[in-house]
Amino acid sequence: MQKIKPNIHVRIFSSQRERCGFTLVELLVVVAIIAVAGGAGIGLYAGTSERFRLEKAARSFLLTARYARIMAIEKQREYEIQIGSDKTGFALATTEWNESSEQFEQTVVRDYYCRPVEFEGAVRFEDVRLVATGVEETEEDESAGQAIRFSPDGSAQAVAVQIGDGKRHYTISISAATGKAKASPGELQENAEVGTIDLDVAQ
Repeated sequence: MQKIKPNIHVRIFSSQRERCGFTLVELLVVVAIIAVAGGAGIGLYAGTSERFRLEKAARSFLLTARYARIMAIEKQREYEIQIGSDKTGFALATTEWNESSEQFEQTVVRDYYCRPVEFEGAVRFEDVRLVATGVEETEEDESAGQAIRFSPDGSAQAVAVQIGDGKRHYTISISAATGKAKASPGELQENAEVGTIDLDVAQ
């Protein structure tokens, strides 16, 4: 009587195939790791996006202030940055002669270098301090917005503004004597000039 030898090869192959799959626990662990990594990535992106929107808004205001000063001197007429009553944007305006109506009219500047700006997200003007003489703050009708004036002689209405999103802040100040603008990170303080940076080259 012949003895039947067990098929060892088949048994080994079958055992190996059983070990190639993933268990339910292993799959759940992988899914959990991917979810945590994805959540961290989204949080990092959101924080970077918010910071970028704030820096973009501060840079736009700074460059508009510098452009307003240059144009006031070059065109020999007054320019002004108009801050909206909702504090979520601004525009540069000037007074020009309208040949159709044959009178001077205020127009918003829209050219290659300058256009009205609307802030994105939670970014807004958190504080605006206009100064008439360098000593006393002006009384502005906030329901109609506020305006920062630049004169043909290069001077300007002294102002310090704080732009922020509730978490981060930038302060932009404009000198009355020279009309020059500069920006610094942080909240608006009475006599703080420390940490001034140039957003033209800020990364």
